[in-house]
Amino acid sequence: MSRLGWLIAALVVACAAAGWLGLALVRTRRLHRSALDERGWLLERERESAARSAVEAERARIARELHDIVSHNVSLMVVQATAAREVLTTMPGEASTALLAVESAGRDAMTELRLLLGLLAPSQTGDDEPEGSDLAPQPSLRRLSPLIDRISFAGLPVDVRISGEPRPLPAGIDATAYRIVQEALTNALKHGDRSKAEVTIRYADHALRVEVLNSGPSVLSGDGRPPAAPGAGDPDGTGRGLLGLRERVAVYGGELDARRRLGGGYRLRARIPLESP
Repeated sequence: MSRLGWLIAALVVACAAAGWLGLALVRTRRLHRSALDERGWLLERERESAARSAVEAERARIARELHDIVSHNVSLMVVQATAAREVLTTMPGEASTALLAVESAGRDAMTELRLLLGLLAPSQTGDDEPEGSDLAPQPSLRRLSPLIDRISFAGLPVDVRISGEPRPLPAGIDATAYRIVQEALTNALKHGDRSKAEVTIRYADHALRVEVLNSGPSVLSGDGRPPAAPGAGDPDGTGRGLLGLRERVAVYGGELDARRRLGGGYRLRARIPLESP
């Protein structure tokens, strides 16, 4: 083959190679664009899923807060209103005291609801706090005494024991511990025999332990059937209040156990991990 023939053949091969490379480049770009589109679609789906999860979690949190606020205060109001009605004609002074307790519980409920609603929907002026209202402090073990006083005044004596060295707690854990005591005492007030309740709070090196015991009917009632768990709606203790507490405790990697006691009554026990002091 002549030199010209070799040059023509080489040119043809070069053109073919260039064409093949061009086609490969176009195909690669299409695949890259398709991969980017698919990745964008997946990211959008992940964002939508995260948004839905956040909304569901916030709804659950609001439901827990509303339950804690309404259930506790309304239970106290019902108990005190019943007591006032029973002694209204015979002991007007006692009836007046009970009605004052009803008023106080109602005011506490309104204050806590204003706090919750103020955090959910700021005022029209753009302030974070509802205009013209005094926001109550967040639930905390430091505010346990007023809760114990309200429960005791409603007819359930409460013994409180603190063990270990009390120390500042993270705000979320502090509020959770308070809600555990509040829910347990409210259920004991509604469903127990009101003879006594015991609250034990232990500050351990690596955990906060909260236990609430109350007396009541034996595990087997007179007809041989187990009594309903306080506030649970079933013998396993899976009511909304207890479910909410389990969710609160689980957020911090803790555990909560609620069950009837063999000797009668109910026990609620929680363990929440803490960093070493």
